[in-house]
Amino acid sequence: MILIVGGIASGKRTFAAELGYPARDMADAVIDDRPALRNAQELVRHAEVEDVFPQLMEKDLVIAEEVGSGVVPATHEDRAWRDRAGHLSIRLAEHADTVVRMVCGIPVVLKGDPWVR
Repeated sequence: MILIVGGIASGKRTFAAELGYPARDMADAVIDDRPALRNAQELVRHAEVEDVFPQLMEKDLVIAEEVGSGVVPATHEDRAWRDRAGHLSIRLAEHADTVVRMVCGIPVVLKGDPWVR
């Protein structure tokens, strides 16, 4: 599985398309039969990491926004979601074959090789 992380509008979807995962092959925060999924962090807004992790590991590519580097959320619920989103990204990165962080449209490979499958 390839995990792509990065801030909002950092080039995550563009890079995924370059790897062969166009928008039509990518679910948006829902688990279905498409090979790729974006906005993985939204899956743990009202669920636990363990509830979605196994299904995400079956995907070819997962995109998650980095939500922990910004302003601290004002509500307890939003802080708890941010923590779950961070834990989800950690678990995915531990088990992914490849991890790429997007910075200003530039892929920074943290683990593996996204061009080798």
